[in-house]
Amino acid sequence: MLTEQNKALVLQFYKAFDDRKMEQALELLAPNFVAHLAGIAEPLDEVGFKQFGMSFYLAFGQGQHIFDEVIVSGDRVVTYGRFTATHLGEFQGLPPTGKQINLSIMHIDRVESGKIVEHWGQGDALGLMQQLGIVFLPAPKLLPYILKGVVSKLFRKA
Repeated sequence: MLTEQNKALVLQFYKAFDDRKMEQALELLAPNFVAHLAGIAEPLDEVGFKQFGMSFYLAFGQGQHIFDEVIVSGDRVVTYGRFTATHLGEFQGLPPTGKQINLSIMHIDRVESGKIVEHWGQGDALGLMQQLGIVFLPAPKLLPYILKGVVSKLFRKA
C-alpha cells in the first residue's frame, strides 16, 4: 500500500510543476532533499534544485510531463516518458524562440516519510539544444573524417 502512496506523491509533484504551482511542488520535498542531475557535477540541495527548476520553469511554458510508464519498487518511483513545452523565456542566455520542445526524460525519486528525499534526473539535453536550433560543431579531430566522407560522397555522385 505504501508503494501506491509513493507513486501518488511523485505524480503529484510533477503535476504541480506542470500546473505551474511551484510552491505546492516544493512542499513535497523533504528538508534534506538531494537531486542528482545528468550534466551537473555536484548534487543539488533543495535550494539549488529550486533554482534549476525555476530557470526551466520560466524558460519553458505550457510544460507537461507525459509518462509512458511509472514503476514503483519499495521507496523508489521510476518515471520515464517525455516532457513537452514551448520555449517562451530566456534559457541559458538563449532568447525565447517560441519553438515547441519534446524531450525524452527519466527520473528516479526516493520517498521517505511522505516526502521526496532524493531525485535522479536524466533529460535529453542534446535533443533540447537541437530543437532550439543550436548547432553543435564537431571537435577539430573529427573534421578530417567528416571532410573525407563529404568528398567521397561527391566523387561517388560524379
